[in-house]
Amino acid sequence: MTKVAPIDQRKADHIKINLEQDVRSALTTGLEKVHFIHEALPELDLDRINTSLSLFGKTLSSPTLVSSMTGGTDEAEVINLRLAEAAQECGIAMGVGSQRAAIEHPEQAKTFQVRRVAPDILLFANLGAVQFNYGYGVDQCRKAVEMIEADALYLHINPLQEAVQDAGDTNWVGITRKIEEVCKKLRVPVIAKEVGWGFSEKTAKVLAECGVQAIDVAGAGGTSWSQVEMYRAPDEFTRRLAATFVGWGIPTAEAVMNVKRAVPEMTVFASGGIKDGLDIAKCIALGATLGGMAGEFLKAAAVSTERAVEMMKLTKRQIEVSMFSSGAGTLKELSSKFIIKN
Repeated sequence: MTKVAPIDQRKADHIKINLEQDVRSALTTGLEKVHFIHEALPELDLDRINTSLSLFGKTLSSPTLVSSMTGGTDEAEVINLRLAEAAQECGIAMGVGSQRAAIEHPEQAKTFQVRRVAPDILLFANLGAVQFNYGYGVDQCRKAVEMIEADALYLHINPLQEAVQDAGDTNWVGITRKIEEVCKKLRVPVIAKEVGWGFSEKTAKVLAECGVQAIDVAGAGGTSWSQVEMYRAPDEFTRRLAATFVGWGIPTAEAVMNVKRAVPEMTVFASGGIKDGLDIAKCIALGATLGGMAGEFLKAAAVSTERAVEMMKLTKRQIEVSMFSSGAGTLKELSSKFIIKN
């Protein structure tokens, strides 16, 4: 039997692989087909473009989310603190990586605890939904939220990653009912999040019926976690299995539209291959409330907090210029300013 790597080693591997290897999906996000209609006379003042919004009781300066990435190692702690410091300065939302490591090894909690540098940000805790079939329940969800003083809880949903991972957790029977139980009993909003393969209309409806208050589509087109697992594979069989699915998933743009068609009133976060503020603006136009980036922020935070701040400020300006140049004075107005070209 293959020896399974400890959680902290797996997290360290994930950071290293994402920074050093090409782990992109073979698919594109679909956002390249979304084009804003350029307005040469926008009748707007760029310096007065307002990208702020309110969500879950917090005010954000722009619809930008530092997508869930990491935690559970010393390096992850440094990255999380830099990301959080930058998010605090820039007034944007942030999610931490899966907190399972800290639930099972409480000494690792500090690698996720960013409130010491970011007291005001909209902050999301994070656990894997499949763990409900492996001993987890509402109590662990509460612990994750309390551990980092979070405003909401991500339940990440990653069946394909688990299926191609060495000794992954592959029993997903009954998970829907258990998500519903958590939604009913947890005092903070629950957000369902894929990790890179998107959501269908069918699954969006199921999640809405469970009571989730937002869906982060995390569509295909960016990091492919099957590719990450390919680089972690302990043998040729597992490597080839993971490599098979490099082109799997629902592209981000399509996934956003799937959710909005299935559950028009659902709050949607768009992530998965989003590389800049123009992509975020496109996702807002398609119906998302936030656009989440991971890779670009991770690379910046690996250098310094200042580099992360710079990247976040650039992202906001890219959103503002997208709005200005398409004649959209508000985020809401973006929905009437684009066309999709096949």
